Amino acid sequence: MPDPNGFLRYDRRLPARRPVAVRISDWREVYPPAGEELIREQATRCMDCGIPFCHDGCPLGNRIPDWNDLVRTGTWDAAVESLHATNNFPEFTGRLCPAPCEAACVLGLGGQQPVTIKQVEVEIADAAVARGGLNPRPVPAPTGRSVAVVGSGPAGLAAAQQLARAGHAVTVYERDDAIGGLLRYGIPDFKLEKQHIDRRLAQLAAEGVQFRTGVNIGVDVTAEELRSRHDAVLLACGALQGRDTPETPGRQLRGVHQAMTHLVAANRVVAAAGDGRPAQAVLPDGTPIDAAGRHVVIIGGGDTAADCLGVAHRQGAAGVHQLDLYPEPPHGRDAERDPWPTWPWVLRNYPAHEEGGERVFAVAVQEFVDDGTGQVKGVRIAEVTVERRDGRRIVTALPGSERELPADLVLLAIGFEGTEEQPLLAQFGVTRNARGAVDARPDWQTDADGVFVAGDMHRGASLIVWAIAEGRAAAAAIHSYLGGVGSLPAPVDPARQPLAAC
Repeated sequence: MPDPNGFLRYDRRLPARRPVAVRISDWREVYPPAGEELIREQATRCMDCGIPFCHDGCPLGNRIPDWNDLVRTGTWDAAVESLHATNNFPEFTGRLCPAPCEAACVLGLGGQQPVTIKQVEVEIADAAVARGGLNPRPVPAPTGRSVAVVGSGPAGLAAAQQLARAGHAVTVYERDDAIGGLLRYGIPDFKLEKQHIDRRLAQLAAEGVQFRTGVNIGVDVTAEELRSRHDAVLLACGALQGRDTPETPGRQLRGVHQAMTHLVAANRVVAAAGDGRPAQAVLPDGTPIDAAGRHVVIIGGGDTAADCLGVAHRQGAAGVHQLDLYPEPPHGRDAERDPWPTWPWVLRNYPAHEEGGERVFAVAVQEFVDDGTGQVKGVRIAEVTVERRDGRRIVTALPGSERELPADLVLLAIGFEGTEEQPLLAQFGVTRNARGAVDARPDWQTDADGVFVAGDMHRGASLIVWAIAEGRAAAAAIHSYLGGVGSLPAPVDPARQPLAAC
């Protein structure tokens, strides 16, 4: 049984981050390995509750108390097996997920700090590599059925692995030049070094998954052609349509960009350097988009904005302001607003914030200021209040509060509006809903029979654990549709939503 006094004997601790001056000079991950002593200590804090609400916080249904206790007792091989029973890619989720499981930890109900669940997860996943690598699982006898997966992010890759392990022939189509979706070119290396992706791809390839890059379905291959080659199709193209602010004066100025264009360009430079090739951060048309020596303004307060902040530091920005429309959140959970075990609205300080820059809360951009040549030279901001009326957001500028910030590069990190409008949608006969996502029936099929959807393309921009959970569930539905023997795990249904207060 677990140690009933572990949370009393040990405080919550994470491994020390690499020093700021060192880490902003490279692109390696911020956190070093925790070390076995620290991680066993932290796993000991888990109480193995009678009703472990961390299970409900995570849509994957991870067996968190089980593998915590296996780490506590040093039973690492069993911990690896337990972790992978519900999660195809724990080295991704442990590095990238904001951990709703920790917000639901029962220790939080008693005023204690939650167990460091995602750090334990990372260490188990890394232990799997250190203790013999990510060995492929034997593939059963082929079923003779074929599946196309369009999109190679976490949802598509999770589905591909599940289906391949069930004996189906799986081909993953990716329009970019490398597999991984946003994991590859959207997430900076200081959060996820790409060796972790490459190890998993080698495992999937050994299990029979075929990869085709540089193939834009709907353009290079029509939907009709794809359906003629495969018995089922899974659409997992993500939600990459960035939210914009076209009504703001000066939006058309040079130097005002969507955040993802900057992140993708920066990631391509890092990838090229790793291959020994010289490269410059540029837009698809060759226009430079580098923060070096520039005054950068990042609009938005979430994960993408923090990624842009970390990239700007490493590129050598002269200064950075990060703007948030809402007031500064509280430092602890407001039980009336966000009762345990729901995800709380609190101030989240990312590693990038300790590296520099200034955060400005409760402000909105009134104008992008022209330097006279069509290039942005600043942003005019005003303090604002935000209210909700009849489900609508009302933003009111406070008179006399306007001021200007210098800005040579402005990055819009204000969210996403769903999956991109693209030829494959019309060709498959599916449409985007009011949220810009693609609806799914209870069996994960779209309006087109035999065409399934999962991940952000179905849910809208969300967490990586939801993408993997939906990929696994869609794979189970496809397996059933193809007449596969037995059943595959299906952790969520298309209508499942995160924990929320009634």
